[in-house]
Parts: sequence; C-alpha cells; structure tokens
Amino acid sequence: MLSGIASTFANCFKIPELKSRIFFTLFVLAVCRLIALIPIPGLDGAKLSEFLSQSAQQSDGGAGLLGMYSLFTGGALERCAIGSLGIMPYISATIIIQLMTAVLPGLSKLAREEGGRAKIIQYGRYLTVLLCLGQGFVMALGWENPEKILPSFSGELVLSDSTWWYRIQTVLILTTGTLLLMWLGEQITERGIGNGISLVITIGILARLPEAARSLYYMFSPAGGVESEYHFFHGIALILILAAVVAGVIAVTQAQRKIPVQYAQRAVGRKVYSGGSSFMPLRVNYAGVMPIIFAQAILMFPNQLFLNLGEVTGTKFFLEISRLISYGSLGRMMLEGLMILFFSYFWVATQFNEIQIADDLKKYGGYIPGVRPGQATSDFLHRTMSRITFAGAIFLTLIAIMPPVLQESLGVPFDVATFFGGTSLLITVGVMLDTMRQMESHLLTRHYDGFMKKGRIRGRF
Repeated sequence: MLSGIASTFANCFKIPELKSRIFFTLFVLAVCRLIALIPIPGLDGAKLSEFLSQSAQQSDGGAGLLGMYSLFTGGALERCAIGSLGIMPYISATIIIQLMTAVLPGLSKLAREEGGRAKIIQYGRYLTVLLCLGQGFVMALGWENPEKILPSFSGELVLSDSTWWYRIQTVLILTTGTLLLMWLGEQITERGIGNGISLVITIGILARLPEAARSLYYMFSPAGGVESEYHFFHGIALILILAAVVAGVIAVTQAQRKIPVQYAQRAVGRKVYSGGSSFMPLRVNYAGVMPIIFAQAILMFPNQLFLNLGEVTGTKFFLEISRLISYGSLGRMMLEGLMILFFSYFWVATQFNEIQIADDLKKYGGYIPGVRPGQATSDFLHRTMSRITFAGAIFLTLIAIMPPVLQESLGVPFDVATFFGGTSLLITVGVMLDTMRQMESHLLTRHYDGFMKKGRIRGRF
C-alpha cells in the first residue's frame, strides 16, 4: 500500500502541468509562512511568544483564549506578526454572506443569476475589509493593554511613543496581511492544486507540529534531572488514540447515505432521453467543521468576561460562572456539545434546501422509489437528513471534547492535545482528503500509471 502511494506521488511530478502547480502551491505557502513570522514594527513579539510558551500548560484565562486563536494563525498572533489576524476574517465574512444568501430573498435571487456568484464573492471581500479594520483595532488595543487579557503578564508590548500612530499603523498592517493571505489563497485555487484558503489554514496548523513534537518529547524524557511521570506504554496509548481518532475522522468525513433516484424516460423536442438510475449522496457530516467553529468562537469570550466582572465587582457569582465554563470543565463541555448540536442543525437548515431538490427531481423526471414526487419527497429528505445530522453532530461533539479531556485527565500539553481532535484535526484531515482528490483527478485525466496497470493508451501523452 505504501509503495502504491509513493508511486502515485512520484507520478504527480511526471505531469508538467501538475508539477508546476505543486511547486507554485509550495512557493505560495512558504510566503504565507513568512507573513506569519515577520513582526509588526513597534511591537515586542518575542516577549509575548515567550510568555505564551510558558503558559501553554494553562487551561483557563486569556492564555487559553490566545492559544486557541493563535492555532489558526500559525503562531502569528503570539509573535505579533503582520498575519496575526490570519485568514479568519475572510472565513467569517464568507460564512456571513452564505447565511444571508440563504435568508435574504434578494441575495438568493442574485446567487442564481448569471454573474451573481461573482458579485456575492465581491461583497464578501468588502465585508472582509470591514471585519479586518474592526478586529485589527481591537487587537491593537489588546497588545496595548496586555494585562487586561493576560492578568499574569508583566511588561509592555508596544515600543512606539505615539499611541494613535501605533494604532493606525497596526490596523493597516493587519488588514493588509489578511488581504494578502486572501489573495494568495485565491492564487492557489486558480493556479495551484486548489483549496487555496483551506491550505492556508492547514499550513498554519501544521506549522505547530514541531512545537507539539518537542512538548511530546519532554513528556517522556527527563527534563532538568526530573524523572518523567509518563512511561513507554503511555506513548503507545497516545499513538493508538491518535490513530483511532484520525481513522474515525476520515471514515465519518467520507461517510454518506446514498438515496436511490430513478429517472423516467422523457422526450425533449425530437430527442428522447432514456431513463436510468442513480443515487443522491447525503453526507453524514454535512456541516463539516463549522458547528465547532461557531461553538468555540462563542464560548471563547464569556469565560474571560465573567472573570473580569467578578474581579472588578468582587461578586462571587460571576467568578463561579467563569469557573463553570472555563476550558476543560464539565459544564463547558456540556454547553459546547449542546451548541454543536444546535449549529449542526442550523447549518443544515440554511444550506440544505430539500424543497428545491425535490422540485428539481420532479422537473427532470426523477423520483425516489417508493416516495411520491413533490412534497412527499421533500418530507422524506428532511427526515433522512435530520437523522444523519444527529449522528454527525454526536461525532463532532466527541471530536471537540477530545483535546480538553486529554489535557485535563492525562495531563497532555495543550499544543499536543489540539492534534488529537477539535477543529485542527478536522480541518487538516478534510483538506488533505480534498487535496488528494484534486491530484488524483489530474492523474486520472493525464497520466494512468499507479491507477491503471493495464490498458494504457500509448502515444497520447
């Protein structure tokens, strides 16, 4: 099996067009990493990076908040780099536009018109600029007063004397960095191997692998003459858990319910189209990683908000709420599970239009065997999608709570536990599978070695 995979990747470099696309993608991803490493002028990123490295074991407070957000920026936030906002403002703008398209009739009509999709993409870019300006200003204020987010942090990050010049400069640089990442992602989609924006996020997540490997090494090796409490069997157990989680993610990501569809014979003008049978694939994890992103984005801020309110007012009630919803607590896990369940159904309700699917089937002479066309087909698709969505939501909940469970129960460091589940694993596995499909499509259409051992058509390549 491994030799077949190796030969398949070797065949990728035998196709000139695919080889150029791969090298172009690698070059652009290298530029994206530079954006995450170059610091913003006037900020002491080394001090913040050192503090967050020492606080990686903490499970509450602002360090956990910054660590979670920094995961999607590839470490740019903790270095105060020009790519500290990452690509997330563009992702947020795209999600907002998608939800508004499903809700507002005007945008929904525009999406179905010729050239309407390009117009909606342009709206998403304008919204990205607005989100970058707002989030960039908030981030500049956070770096200006780091003790409000990180109570245990001492010192100053801002080295500039002019406060407003620092704010304007930082907001413009952060906005430019995000727009540059957005443009680079689009270049990968057009001129590279595809999935540009997703690859930009994935390379930021994978960039933390060396740090995670180092933390994992310190878990099982004596540090500073202190004997480690972990043994060889603990390492084997972690590897088995990781393999099981990755296998489960791959299985559920590709799992689908195939609904049989039969097409009747029909005549269009003088042409008669014969009937046939096909199937409609309904993905088990239709919502993908979006419910986890929504749930974690909402739960990031209440903990710190109630903690600050309790410290300022001296009210134990706010402090108790902050403790109940802190990272790794049972209350937070239950609340996150309920929110993932809600957002899974919410995303499916906004993106899966069973009424339009039933109308299209009826229009083209298709029907589901045993189900009447029209409203009955719509009800059948709604019931079927509701059931498989529940299974997908349970799977997402288990994946989302895996990192805090490992961190709290087994003492696994935060940067190691994030690769055992959550958004990082789902995004990485999903993007890798899509990228392999893209490369496989190039191989199947331009080169058959590694996929078809016999019957190769010679003299055409």
